[in-house]
Amino acid sequence: MNRLQTIDVALDEMLVNLAAIVLRLSKPELTRTPEARRALAQSVHQYAICAKRSDDPRVHELKSQLEETLKPSLRVVARNGEKVS
Repeated sequence: MNRLQTIDVALDEMLVNLAAIVLRLSKPELTRTPEARRALAQSVHQYAICAKRSDDPRVHELKSQLEETLKPSLRVVARNGEKVS
């Protein structure tokens, strides 16, 4: 493995570890405030920029998972005791 490949693999590992950290921080109980949501969105955006150049499928899968955390969660609404979509 040449030197550039070694660096590339190390960067991919760093991206995988970074994604794991951001995923842990994306939990709803940690992102209740608008500032926390903006910080999460910025982290996901910056991760996506870095992940774009990676050839590691794990990095791209984690990018997709991170982007999903930005989508609003749906909730069940009930009217007169019955679930309403």
